[in-house]
Amino acid sequence: ARLNANRPPGGRQPLPGELLALSLLHEAAHLAIEEAARRRPEVAISASLPSVRDEVGARSATDLLRKFATAFPGVDDELPARLEDLLLVHLANDNPAAAPLRDLVDERVLPAEALAGALRALERHQATAILEGDGPGEAISLLDLLREPARQAPDSLAGQLRYIREHWGWLIGEALDALVGRIDIAIGVLTEEEHGLHVRFGGGGGGGGGGGGGGGGGGGGEAPSFVGAEVEAERFSDDRDWMPELVLLARSTYVWLDQLSKRYGREIRRLDEIPDEELATIARRGVTGLWLIGLWRRSRASETIKRWRGNADAVASAYSLDDYRIADDLGGEDALAELKARAWRHGIRMASDMVPNHMGIDSRWVVEHPERFISLAEPPYPAYRFEGRNLADDPRVEIRIEDHYWDDSDAAVVFERRDARTGERRLIYHGNDGTSFPWNDTAQLDFLKAEVRAVVIETILDVARRFPIIRFDAAMVLARKHVERLWYPEPGAGGAIPSRAEHAMQRAAFDELMPTEFWREVVDRVAAEAPETLLLAEAFWLLEGYFVRTLGMHRVYNSAFMHMIRDEDNAGYRKVIRDTVEFDPEILGRYVNFLTNPDEETAIEQFGTGDKYFGAATLLATLPGLPMIGHGQIEGYTEKYGMEFQRARLDEAPNVGLMSDFEAQIVPLLRQRRRFAGSADFRLYDVVDGGGSLVEDVFAYSNGRGADRSLIVYHNRFGEAEGWIRDSVPFAVKADHGAKATRRDTLADALELNGPTDGWLRFRDLRTGLESLRSVGEIRERGLFVDLGAYECLVIDDLREVVSTAETPWAGLATELHGRPVPSLDEALVDHRLRPVHTAVVRLLVAMTEE
Repeated sequence: ARLNANRPPGGRQPLPGELLALSLLHEAAHLAIEEAARRRPEVAISASLPSVRDEVGARSATDLLRKFATAFPGVDDELPARLEDLLLVHLANDNPAAAPLRDLVDERVLPAEALAGALRALERHQATAILEGDGPGEAISLLDLLREPARQAPDSLAGQLRYIREHWGWLIGEALDALVGRIDIAIGVLTEEEHGLHVRFGGGGGGGGGGGGGGGGGGGGEAPSFVGAEVEAERFSDDRDWMPELVLLARSTYVWLDQLSKRYGREIRRLDEIPDEELATIARRGVTGLWLIGLWRRSRASETIKRWRGNADAVASAYSLDDYRIADDLGGEDALAELKARAWRHGIRMASDMVPNHMGIDSRWVVEHPERFISLAEPPYPAYRFEGRNLADDPRVEIRIEDHYWDDSDAAVVFERRDARTGERRLIYHGNDGTSFPWNDTAQLDFLKAEVRAVVIETILDVARRFPIIRFDAAMVLARKHVERLWYPEPGAGGAIPSRAEHAMQRAAFDELMPTEFWREVVDRVAAEAPETLLLAEAFWLLEGYFVRTLGMHRVYNSAFMHMIRDEDNAGYRKVIRDTVEFDPEILGRYVNFLTNPDEETAIEQFGTGDKYFGAATLLATLPGLPMIGHGQIEGYTEKYGMEFQRARLDEAPNVGLMSDFEAQIVPLLRQRRRFAGSADFRLYDVVDGGGSLVEDVFAYSNGRGADRSLIVYHNRFGEAEGWIRDSVPFAVKADHGAKATRRDTLADALELNGPTDGWLRFRDLRTGLESLRSVGEIRERGLFVDLGAYECLVIDDLREVVSTAETPWAGLATELHGRPVPSLDEALVDHRLRPVHTAVVRLLVAMTEE
């Protein structure tokens, strides 16, 4: 702290991990010098002292070493030992990675001429004393050995420690073995500090800790990956018959109730006061699931923190919970029961969040069961202070967050819980996913403890008995690999959460305490005890496939859809679909797709209100999986509602035009979700232009069989695009015995075109109602030609094969239309058949007029 106090404001300050690393480099170097001297005495640094005296003079040498002892207290009194420390200090000065610590080892306080001479003498002496190296024929001088870590990793103290750990065993042997544990801790601490610098200065989130968690941080739209997934067990959960047609609508509860109050002109504050007309409207739009965000009793401390920080209108975060009981101001459990019954009469199932990772800092569990949380007896960092006001309103405890939260100067990883009766003090970790700042109104549960996992599972089952749809917030942080990575890293593997490197754990010990996946146990228990419950995981970090295929969640977030369609990374998202169906098409049917979610900007902010919005919404409504519609998406609201909002802060009126177009274009698709939800008959097609190049900006896919066949085509780019749709991308086909092969289909095969080659396919665009006619032979041979404008979309259904005859001259009509769609092919055919009669009558009338 004193060292940093002398630094200029905003300057790069030394970190504790750097101090620890430098001390270990120093210690390892001493061990190397000692062992080298034991093997070959003339290599000893002390053996160089006569050469130093000859170089600079005995008096200057003694004066140099005396001044060195004064400038660097604690070095050995013996001159030969001082010379060894002098050399190591010089090497630290030459080490680029140690630059932030230069003030501690600055050799410029020493007589420059004498120092330079002493170093020259050391170099000459050591150049003549060579050590046998690690391996036959290898030899190295001691000074080169000591410099090698910095040469190999000039910008990383952690890299230098890794080099010593991996390459100095031949020399210092058992001494290195004794040092490895501390080296691993130092590497972990350095990694944590580097991550902390990135979070603070590299765009890692808002200052001062977000509060309440939610969203799991880094959901940034990375594509799902199936690398190595083949070795994982395939254990999909079976869907109940209602699950495939689920369309989920999200509503921020307090904000929605306030908006309903304004819309209906009366006070609507409780769940049982939500108008039946509103439920009827929701159901009419094809929505079958209603996710109300923020139903549970929230932490009082969370609200207090926000208000003490100046947000007088805030409520607690929806993800900082006191208990899993419906909030009293929403009407409690009775109001929920009444709303559920009325919603079900409209075919709507209720959905709720479950936040398994953490609780509020003043929650009932923190008060009554502090042993359930990850904690320390002392602060992990000496600069932490807990001298602010008590946040608890329960007299049994005192709760304080770290003082620097209040001025945004730090974001501590722990808070203080003090037992008012016994005085016991615990420093409990805040909830944290390692991607940004800790959530400062939450307490992190300890999932390494079997009893904690058990009580959380019982809580989940309790929620499942009240809600048929459960969304698990930030579910990926409780996968075993991430519980280990975040909280109990292997030695040397820390870095995700500051201070946890010091609590490293060997993999075998971790596996013994958490032998199986928590989520697999949850899925199995729910299947046995609440089988009508759909489990939905908010999971990122390339775990999407694992969560549904192996852990057995019914559905999993697919954030790549929103990010890539918004950014028009069309090749990237086609690859997501292609990779998914080539590995296992069933995963595609388990994705939750969305244009916005509570942690992101609104759909209108991201997609606008024009053709791109409706094209993306068409993909949302027709791709396999579960479509999730965000709060305000239908109405065209632009405000992003924070988890602490009691009401909207913008006075926005619904966009009537947008809503009308949504009703006309998207609602009919949502009402037919069963046609699109499955993945067994889903085929994604390549669109190829006249030159044979792939048109990546066009999404073309079919689904369904028989009367439910459909083909969707969407051009997600401003500009024009045309091409032929013929061949699907490869997709996996599973055999009964578990083997898997891949195959491709043609569009003609997928659409079940079985008629004669000279037949015709008639179809309708569901969005416009227009009908078209195409040659079956051409579709088989070349494919279906499409010519699309900017953000143009086709939803092709009502496919019927017809044969041209004298009575039904479809071939003639096709020639006449030349690909042009019409409102009614039947009427156009009648006109076509009667055209000769019409022409003859017109000619007769013209002739009669001329006479």
